Amino acid sequence: MIKKILIVLFCLFNIFAIVYLISPTPNFPDLANSVKSDLPGDTVQLENVSAYFTNMTRTEVMNFYKAYYSGPFRLNINHPPERAQELIISTLQSYYFEEFILPFKESLYINGFEWENNVFTKPENRDQFKIIYKGKEYKSKVTLRIYPTSIPKRIIAFLFTEAVIIFALYTYKSFLKKKHD
Repeated sequence: MIKKILIVLFCLFNIFAIVYLISPTPNFPDLANSVKSDLPGDTVQLENVSAYFTNMTRTEVMNFYKAYYSGPFRLNINHPPERAQELIISTLQSYYFEEFILPFKESLYINGFEWENNVFTKPENRDQFKIIYKGKEYKSKVTLRIYPTSIPKRIIAFLFTEAVIIFALYTYKSFLKKKHD
């Protein structure tokens, strides 16, 4: 009886997982109250990258994207700013670097550079990093990069992970039986 219930629960879990995996990822608009960059490296030169000049604070930017990039499984990771140069572009200036993860689906990286808060430059030397775009000064530049996955890759990754977990549980269970015998 318990085995049948576990099989039904396993099947239901997999049905919900497949529905989650094939559901579309969020589409979000351009960053509000900002100007989209057309500088080299901010458009088509790098796949899935876009950048915006804005006077919004870090909190406002993150709240904007949280509103569009929501879901019951969303994870938020705060990375060291230096990591942005590995994951987006090596010449990128960074003050904060965060990631939203939709497990098995995609990751959205958000890099922000606020010249007034640049921790890598002494306060008296920060003026040289002022952000001026098309004749207007901005407090920050926000760069986004999405790492999407295709639906088949999502499903394969999920099923492989599930198989590894099941194998590990059965191995652990058999190990415990041998230990008690």
